[in-house]
Amino acid sequence: MLLPHADFLELKELHAHRQRSWELQREHVGNNSQLYRRLYGARPLPKRLEELPDVPLTDKEMLRSSQTAHSGFGDYLATPHTSIGRVHRTSGTTGTAMNLALSARDAHETAVVGGRAQAAGGLGPGHRVVHCLNYRLWMGGLTDHMTLEATGAAVIPFGVGDTALLVRTIRELGITAISCTPSYPAVLEKVLTEQFPTLKPADLGLQLGLFGGEAGLDDLEFRKRLESVWGFKVRNSNYGVSDVFCNFAGQTELNNDLHFMALDVLHPELITPETGDILPWREGETGELVLTHVSRECQPLVRFRTGDIICISGTGLAACGRTAPRFRVVGRVDDMVVVRGINAFPSQVAAIINGESALSGEYRIALSGPPPYDALPLEAELARTASPEIGNGLAANLESRIKRELGLTARVTLVPFNTLPRTEGKTPRVIRKEKL
Repeated sequence: MLLPHADFLELKELHAHRQRSWELQREHVGNNSQLYRRLYGARPLPKRLEELPDVPLTDKEMLRSSQTAHSGFGDYLATPHTSIGRVHRTSGTTGTAMNLALSARDAHETAVVGGRAQAAGGLGPGHRVVHCLNYRLWMGGLTDHMTLEATGAAVIPFGVGDTALLVRTIRELGITAISCTPSYPAVLEKVLTEQFPTLKPADLGLQLGLFGGEAGLDDLEFRKRLESVWGFKVRNSNYGVSDVFCNFAGQTELNNDLHFMALDVLHPELITPETGDILPWREGETGELVLTHVSRECQPLVRFRTGDIICISGTGLAACGRTAPRFRVVGRVDDMVVVRGINAFPSQVAAIINGESALSGEYRIALSGPPPYDALPLEAELARTASPEIGNGLAANLESRIKRELGLTARVTLVPFNTLPRTEGKTPRVIRKEKL
């Protein structure tokens, strides 16, 4: 059950509310979710949230297997099919696409919590925001649209494709904000250059960029580049895990980290990804985020491993007045590349790439074989104005910086501007052999 203005409430009050909600939720899961009945047997779910670490973790593979064996929504669907009010599908970025079922209450709670994140980023009444994510089944389309509407802003449901029409729409309707992936502005810039040569990105008059769906916005150099080119404020306003909550964390204008906006309906834990051991939820701690629904009807999840490695950066009162804990996303377990025993994430590489003005910011890590890896194979794209002669010296400089800052041996290949793909959806940065 939702609490009004939960992101501003005392943490003790929120914990007490989660505990009360969990007492009802555990009965719902125990009575109606066949997956958890199989996983836990006759053992009841613990009564206290503090005792949750005593029960096994759930992971994405369990859900995939459940949906494969039980067509449709898996045997973790805990309501009759008549209770389903909306159906989505995951993007399948990290594996087989999953079917997601929401009841009317689930959908309402999703919109309200996501609206908290979008509002924290600065969106509200008076804004006209164009939403440029895929509306075709993907939760980032319609569901994120509803989170934008929850702020009181006027939402233009554009979707993806026909970027030239988007440019004209922004100008004709006086749109003030855009909601999209962080890589999409590069697509827009290319279209402006090719089809609207007299227009610069800042000429579109956008005041606010609301981004999500991809990593990269923790990198301040990348944000500065976007703000410099586009003239809008950049907000990481849309962090979520589709199987759990479409959007439950966002950045404010006073803090570069994400605020966890869902402590009234989600219970978070932190674990060591290699062992599953519980880590303390405290400032400075880094581990894999684990989430439990305390208010979910259709597909409730208990101790779900998100695969996201986060660092908790603050648990006290924030400058904006919110009590919501702050965190940064370090990377994903499945995007992690181990080079001679050292863990590397694309976000760490991106921070170095975006610090070089002679590069466009586009890159990919192209792995041509199975691990272990002796070096990090990195393709980095030159900026439009970069001279080809800069090549060898810049590649060597990048290799030196990666070695110095990350402790990794890298093999850098520079490619001409516009060589690497720009996508309207999520842009993959780690390309495995089977995807080459």
